Amino acid sequence: QVQLVESGGGSVQAGGSLRLSCEVSGYTYSSYCMGWFRQAPGKEREGVAALDSDGDANYADSVKGRFTISKDNAKNTLYLQMNSLKPDDTAMYYCVAEGWAGYRMCGLEVWEYNNWGQGTQVTVSS
Repeated sequence: QVQLVESGGGSVQAGGSLRLSCEVSGYTYSSYCMGWFRQAPGKEREGVAALDSDGDANYADSVKGRFTISKDNAKNTLYLQMNSLKPDDTAMYYCVAEGWAGYRMCGLEVWEYNNWGQGTQVTVSS
């Protein structure tokens, strides 16, 4: 049973930075996609960034150049460094994980992931 536990959310002013962490346990995939999704009130859940076990990342256009996804394999922890935050980034952020077939970039669609964390709230004020 994969367990994903997010932390690092909080409140920040526009232009500020936050780093989200996701501790991963119970994971048995040798090849994987791990990533971050977010959901703002009244909006659909959307993919933010994904990282495959080869180290290749995929980002939503809305966060390219501002967010960076990374993983510390020794700590089994996934990170999302968020810089130049905007009020539109306000949302609950979820960590996800799934096995990876390896023939294409990790996707950013909700249906592609079966393992989800409980989420951590990020609030950006103007």
